[in-house]
Amino acid sequence: MKTALITGITGQDGSYLAEFLLEKGYDVHGIIRRSSVDYRERIAHLEGQPHFHLHYGDLGDSMSILGVIGKVRPDEIYNLAAQSHVQVSFDSPEFTADVDATGVLRILEAVRQCGLADTCRIYQASTSELYGKVEEVPQNEKTPFHPYSPYAVAKLYGYWIIKEYREAYNMFCCSGILF
Repeated sequence: MKTALITGITGQDGSYLAEFLLEKGYDVHGIIRRSSVDYRERIAHLEGQPHFHLHYGDLGDSMSILGVIGKVRPDEIYNLAAQSHVQVSFDSPEFTADVDATGVLRILEAVRQCGLADTCRIYQASTSELYGKVEEVPQNEKTPFHPYSPYAVAKLYGYWIIKEYREAYNMFCCSGILF
């Protein structure tokens, strides 16, 4: 049985992914922040299932991420967690960078430190906000990035650090740009 770890499991995409992976026969683990305890309605119907597990953690805390990854030892990680509000990124740019940029680095480093770099596959959810001011329609892999918010800049760091770890450490990690 494959084991998946989902960050952002209480969000729309995370809850749908959890349902999908459970239907495919995965053992699904999710990381939730203690502040998300009151926002679990999207996954409430999954709780209590034998292959669904929740762990407290925070992308802003490298030790909690290391602890969860070390305990779960996932085959796949889906990083769907983010501070995803553009206006909030202007109000709280440090928090946005800590979660959306450095949080990605914390996951990558935890995978390496746990000895999973050769076996764990990592998916990083990115955003069309990377393109900022649209200069061509539709965008493709060759469209240049022009981020116009702290959120977009933080997600761009996540995109590039994924690429760097893939090339430098031969890790299976990729970004999907969601529109």
